[in-house]
Amino acid sequence: MAGGSAIRGTRVGAGPMGESERGESAPRRRVSYWCANGHESRPSFALDAEEPESWDCPRCGLPGGRDEQEPPKAPRNEPYKTHLAYVKERRSDADGEAILAEALAKLRKQREG
Repeated sequence: MAGGSAIRGTRVGAGPMGESERGESAPRRRVSYWCANGHESRPSFALDAEEPESWDCPRCGLPGGRDEQEPPKAPRNEPYKTHLAYVKERRSDADGEAILAEALAKLRKQREG
């Protein structure tokens, strides 16, 4: 079937583009970051840009630092806590019994009256 568009199979913006169309790229430098698992990532930064102290590892997600011998420690994951666990942190057993006794007394008074 011979019909259709003459540029079939291409899209706008497709094709080779050189620096003449894009403009010149800024001079760059590569900086090495190491995570606790020993992975090295080397992002590039413009020469005049400030390098961050840490960079997340693209392989494992741990934070990476610039010192290969002393990479940052993996963050400690806190386990999920239920509402009851948070209440128990704030209140003692004696507090809980006093609150329960107060609530029961209030309910008994409502039922009587």
